[in-house]
Amino acid sequence: MGVIALCSSFNEASLKGVWQYCGGMFNGKLSVAPTEYTLQRKYKKKDFEAFVLEPGQKAVKYEVGNYQLIADTCLETQTYCSQPSQTLNKTITYTYTISNDTLKFKGKLPNGAAVEEYWKKVK
Repeated sequence: MGVIALCSSFNEASLKGVWQYCGGMFNGKLSVAPTEYTLQRKYKKKDFEAFVLEPGQKAVKYEVGNYQLIADTCLETQTYCSQPSQTLNKTITYTYTISNDTLKFKGKLPNGAAVEEYWKKVK
């Protein structure tokens, strides 16, 4: 019975909520979060929208995509980007962990770059 509950909880896993970018690593180099604006992602059950928030300005949607969680793996596909993107319509495989209110993604982009991102839950 416990195994069935465990498996079904993986099937129901989601990143639902609003997450704010806090920085990370890009090819082993520290990548700090911008201070003049904020990056946020709003995750629903299977998809997300990403926004740039600047003080005194309306939020600007810069990215849309979908995702699937399988155990500790997140398969993410960007379906819209406001700027040219190497990852448009390509599925990126990340390992992810959630600890307290922090979401950590770790993976490789199609160009071979190693990335690690940290997102803090704000809603």
